[in-house]
Amino acid sequence: MTNVTIYDVAREANVSMATVSRVVNGNPNVKPTTRKKVLDAIERLGYRPNAVARGLASKKTTTVGVIIPDISSTFFAELARGIEDIATMYKYNIILSNSDQNKEKELHLLNTMLGKQVDGIVFMGGNITEEHVEEFKRSPVPIVLAASVDLTETIPSVNINYEQAVFDVISMLVEKGHRKIAYVTGVETEPINKVKKTAGYMRALEEAGIAYDEDLIVEGDYSYDSGIEAFEKIDELEEKPTAIFVAADEMALGVIHGAQDKGYSIPNDFEIVGFDNTRLAVMVRPQLTTVVQPTYDIGAVAMRLLTKLMNKEEVEDQIVELPHRIEYRQTTK
Repeated sequence: MTNVTIYDVAREANVSMATVSRVVNGNPNVKPTTRKKVLDAIERLGYRPNAVARGLASKKTTTVGVIIPDISSTFFAELARGIEDIATMYKYNIILSNSDQNKEKELHLLNTMLGKQVDGIVFMGGNITEEHVEEFKRSPVPIVLAASVDLTETIPSVNINYEQAVFDVISMLVEKGHRKIAYVTGVETEPINKVKKTAGYMRALEEAGIAYDEDLIVEGDYSYDSGIEAFEKIDELEEKPTAIFVAADEMALGVIHGAQDKGYSIPNDFEIVGFDNTRLAVMVRPQLTTVVQPTYDIGAVAMRLLTKLMNKEEVEDQIVELPHRIEYRQTTK
């Protein structure tokens, strides 16, 4: 059989490509039964590892893998720019792959990059599951999460304090006199939304003595279209909110335009606050009040943390939280 690849061996042995790579390169951290299964598959298929690729196991490739949910997103594009600038500064090349926030694709890309002998990986994904964490722990190279929450806090990461950021927004709106505040969430299965941001929303309501109303929670998926759809649901409520907090700027633009299409005035009828402070926030009219998440800096700091881990430099804290603030513009009074 000609042109047999590491992927073929992994599929034949029913293991990950990272496991095949570890066996081929003599890594001792492989169970004997698994090692035999891989070696048998190599024998059956006639796989011959590339000598140059094998040599990379003990040398630096100066290549870093970046797994990103959607490069067309303004948020992730800005984050990737921060990663790339620091990578260039430290003379690393980038391999960038879109995961489409699909778990199977994320794990496949992880193994593919490990097969390419990258020196480290920056990972961005919405839903970090136990399976993700176990794969990350097994990785032979360092992995850093950027704008992604691992609730076990065992994987190095760079974020902001999402719970506190949302608490600050809702508390600000309460201080302005709002008692009915709608919340357009991101995907509710994601830890950042399900645990962190929602906890901030709930805590702010509780401290203000405002009863929780599930009708005021509308799920979106971060996209502009889902913002429009979210406002349609809000507009159908018998008792409408006076303020709307939206978990992402792009989705907030959809909410604003959905409201304007129905003849509402922003901020007179609804005060609206977004999240991220992407470039879109100043492109919309009225300009969007939003939480400043230092997107570029998250990418840059994540890449710098990865360089330290790859070079075995001293790292004071592997869980990094950057500061946030609210940028007031025209969608609030």
